[in-house]
Amino acid sequence: MAVTHLCESPLVKHHHPCVSLSPLCSSKLSHTLLDLKKSHLGTSSLGGKTFQMPKTSRMASRRRQRTQAVASLGGLLGGIFKGTDTGESTRQQYASTVSVINGLEAQMSALSDSELREKTRLFQERAKQGESLDSLLPSGDATELLLLDNYFNDDCLNDRTNSSKEAFAVIREASKRVLGLRPFDVQLIGGMVLHKGEIAEMRTGEGKTLVAILPAYLNALIGKGVHVVTVNDYLARRDCEWVGQVPRFLGLKVGLIQQNMTSEQRRENYLCDITYVTNSELGFDYLRDNLATETECISSYVQSVEELVLRNFNYCVIDEVDSILIDEARTPLIISGPAEKPSDRYYKAAKIATVFEREIHYTVDEKQKTVLLTEQGYEDSEEILGVKDLYDPREQWASYVLNAIKAKELFLRDVNYIIRGKEVLIVDEFTGRVMQGRRWSDGLHQAVEAKEGLPIQNETVTLASISYQNFFLQFPKLCGMTGTAATESTEFESIYKLKVTIVPTNKPMIRKDESDVVFRATTGKWRAVVVEISRMHKTGRPVLVGTTSVEQSDSLSEQLQEVGIPHEVLNAKPENVEREAEIVAQSGRLGAVTIATNMAGRGTDIILGGNAEFMARLKLREMLMPRVVKLTEGGYVSVKKLPPKKTWKVNENLFPCKLSNEKTKLAEEAVKLAVDTWGQRSLTELEAEERLSYSCEKAPAQDPVIAKLRSAFLEIVREYKVYTEEERKKVVSAGGLHVVGTERHESRRVDNQLRGRTGRQGDPGSSRFFLSLEDNIFRIFGGDRIQGLMRAFRVEDLPIESKMLTKALDEAQRKVENYFFDIRKQLFEFDEVLNSQRDRVYTERRRALESDNLQSLIIEYAELTMDDILEANIGSDASKESWDLEKLIKKLQQYCYLLNDLTPDLLRSNCLSYEDLQDYLRRRGREAYLQKRDIIESKAPGLTKDAERFLVLSNIDRLWKEHLQALKFVQQAVGLRGYAQRDPLIEYKLEGYNLFLEMMAQIRRNVIYSIYQFQPVLVKKDQDQRENKSSTDVVTNGRGNNNPDPVNAIESSSAAATPQSSA
Repeated sequence: MAVTHLCESPLVKHHHPCVSLSPLCSSKLSHTLLDLKKSHLGTSSLGGKTFQMPKTSRMASRRRQRTQAVASLGGLLGGIFKGTDTGESTRQQYASTVSVINGLEAQMSALSDSELREKTRLFQERAKQGESLDSLLPSGDATELLLLDNYFNDDCLNDRTNSSKEAFAVIREASKRVLGLRPFDVQLIGGMVLHKGEIAEMRTGEGKTLVAILPAYLNALIGKGVHVVTVNDYLARRDCEWVGQVPRFLGLKVGLIQQNMTSEQRRENYLCDITYVTNSELGFDYLRDNLATETECISSYVQSVEELVLRNFNYCVIDEVDSILIDEARTPLIISGPAEKPSDRYYKAAKIATVFEREIHYTVDEKQKTVLLTEQGYEDSEEILGVKDLYDPREQWASYVLNAIKAKELFLRDVNYIIRGKEVLIVDEFTGRVMQGRRWSDGLHQAVEAKEGLPIQNETVTLASISYQNFFLQFPKLCGMTGTAATESTEFESIYKLKVTIVPTNKPMIRKDESDVVFRATTGKWRAVVVEISRMHKTGRPVLVGTTSVEQSDSLSEQLQEVGIPHEVLNAKPENVEREAEIVAQSGRLGAVTIATNMAGRGTDIILGGNAEFMARLKLREMLMPRVVKLTEGGYVSVKKLPPKKTWKVNENLFPCKLSNEKTKLAEEAVKLAVDTWGQRSLTELEAEERLSYSCEKAPAQDPVIAKLRSAFLEIVREYKVYTEEERKKVVSAGGLHVVGTERHESRRVDNQLRGRTGRQGDPGSSRFFLSLEDNIFRIFGGDRIQGLMRAFRVEDLPIESKMLTKALDEAQRKVENYFFDIRKQLFEFDEVLNSQRDRVYTERRRALESDNLQSLIIEYAELTMDDILEANIGSDASKESWDLEKLIKKLQQYCYLLNDLTPDLLRSNCLSYEDLQDYLRRRGREAYLQKRDIIESKAPGLTKDAERFLVLSNIDRLWKEHLQALKFVQQAVGLRGYAQRDPLIEYKLEGYNLFLEMMAQIRRNVIYSIYQFQPVLVKKDQDQRENKSSTDVVTNGRGNNNPDPVNAIESSSAAATPQSSA
């Protein structure tokens, strides 16, 4: 925290004069103060000299303890007397800082564009000189200012103080000029919370997207890069194109990562100051960076540091942090490669599952998502398949049958997945989006394909994996923002060490949350939902209906069609996904009805009366895109039919009015200029979208085409706004947006996200949930109490009101939250074991990749391997008389042909003890390696370095892949040890550690063995080729075929599996 603005704090205006402090002061007091100041600034520059000071001091820690005690007491009393936290305490905490930034506003407004940009360069200069980022941001801790102002002279800190308050003021001014948006005071507070490395809970509609650029800009000044992580490609692109213009305007580079980018594009974008990326793309890029490219010969093997796309992590801002760090934390990121070809057993198992009956042949546990065969099921399966034992390891029929039954009972079409062409695509249960490229593991995806009668794709084997928890914990500084984090604050603190801070709303929230309406049966519930929608629709209020699956949204859509209510459906089906932003942005129009599956992370605000700017952009887009975008080939093609030609045409009903001839002509002229300048159908869709995005903003535009498009855009906006403003007044007077929930989610947080879509920025609104006792969450987690209530209430279509019932429903939801928290915690604990091993392996790999000379590493491998052979054949506790030197020498010579001169007499004469023998063999191992190195270099100069790197990387990757498979089996096995009163986690740690030690030993043995046996053979071609290409094939010496124990044979070149994302 900076101490550079103490004299401007309102709390210290009338304080006594500061004591001047000399750099040569040697009193105890001055040392204490320097310590205290250093604990906040890192280094202090006083009187022109720089002092390196200790990080902590007794005085600072005592003050912190006092502050914490006061804060804790305040929090306790606030909890007792104030009820729910509305963020007022946060507002007060940062009030002094915000007032300082506001005070700089007039000064910033007076600067020209170039002077404002120059501020960035000055900030970067100061950051390079070692000034902390906190010094570029004013502190809001008044207590600290008061304490330090007692001792520090105004003059000695004045220059630094004045400049330290400008960073956020600069961004605010740039945002006003570029986007026409002036960040509210509460958005500045949100930015400061994020800069501190905390989670900012900001309600929907409070402008989180704009908040992210405040800390991103500040932390990008040190030049180490900032990642802004969003939940999908659309949001990453939208945010980069929209608010990304602010840091661009200020002279920073802003990058974007999208799904189909090449490695070169990714590398270039990750090197930018601020990079917008999705959580999965970032995670997979990290895993891919730690996978080698194995090839058949070293000459084409070019894995090097230059090929890595990511640089070292620095600072990360996560948008929708609860969705990424909690909802998605149950599923680890896995990169897999193809294993053996799929078997027709999946089809046979699917047929068996079809004829088997629940409760007769198998039982289903929906809570644990598992199935168990009954005795009848075992017998019938074995009889049908003609096998004696379903669990025979040579056949393994059990896994096929169980997966087929899971696919039948637990994985439902249009709920858990949809079918597009001949592909099964997973639907994200939290966001309702298709998870392109993801597959279920352990043969489950293949079982679903068999159930649907689709072609079965190859089985896969894990090449690399990491959980989101351990991935994001690698960032030195992590923060996030969301509308709903407070309910999960315990998990954020316990796993991620992230504090949740509630940021106040800009305007008071006046949304009315109605009490739940509960029915006994689902039929009564859906009838009531239709009546509620119809009632609201008649008054002209827009309605947003939240459903939990594609199936439910389609069913409700049919019911609304029957009663003649026009509506839009937003779910994972491809025809709806394309129009996502368009549907959501216009959900606030008069009388609009929108049915949406899970609203989490949709990222587009619902503006009452409709979004005039968005509609103007769509109008310009449908005129421009068909004329400038080139038609791509080789994209996604359905197996059944060709994809329809893309037109970018929007439903005419979306627009509030028909565009006047004058505005249409203006738009056509701008489009014609764009076509003439850029070329007819000459841009990719991404490039065209980016240029259109610039055209639809307020940033200064030098390009005449962009300026012309912008002029047309602003005129269309002006025309549409006349209608949308009028419509907004009608919607507000009718009561605002009404949200209808049709089922409780597994977390109160997700329910709150749906409710949060209404009542943004002080708008009126309301929400109501319609539930039934047959809903999945209550049926699976409700327990006996809800079952008893279901039997007690006989009437299907009358709502039930009961305090006991409400309590039971809340209890069921809490049970679900706790259950899934335990799953995430268990995944985290088990992945922690793997994480320490992963870190070690990836560090070893990076060391091999970055080092110019691997000689020291290979010598270490040679010495440790000699120790292994000695231990395996003689042992440290054996007496000298019992040494079997003949056996030892035979093993050593099988292992390295350069040790042919070894004899028992030579070893006896040189080695009097086991330690002597160990030192002697280590020395011979080193010498043999250096001798081999000289032999290779004499035949092919420079080859040794490439060969060593190839052998280290390929062995690490191959054995790590096998290690992951082994650990997977161990994890499954240790689960059963709980029955023997043994902790599965402890067992997993012990077995995992032993397997890891064995793997690391195997890597070094294989590498040094391959180097000893390595024989380069020059393939002689014509002289030109030899000079230009230096073609060198790698083969291993024939002697290496019988690799002696304990060193296993190495594959001289193992074919690399093509990485593909899997979940």
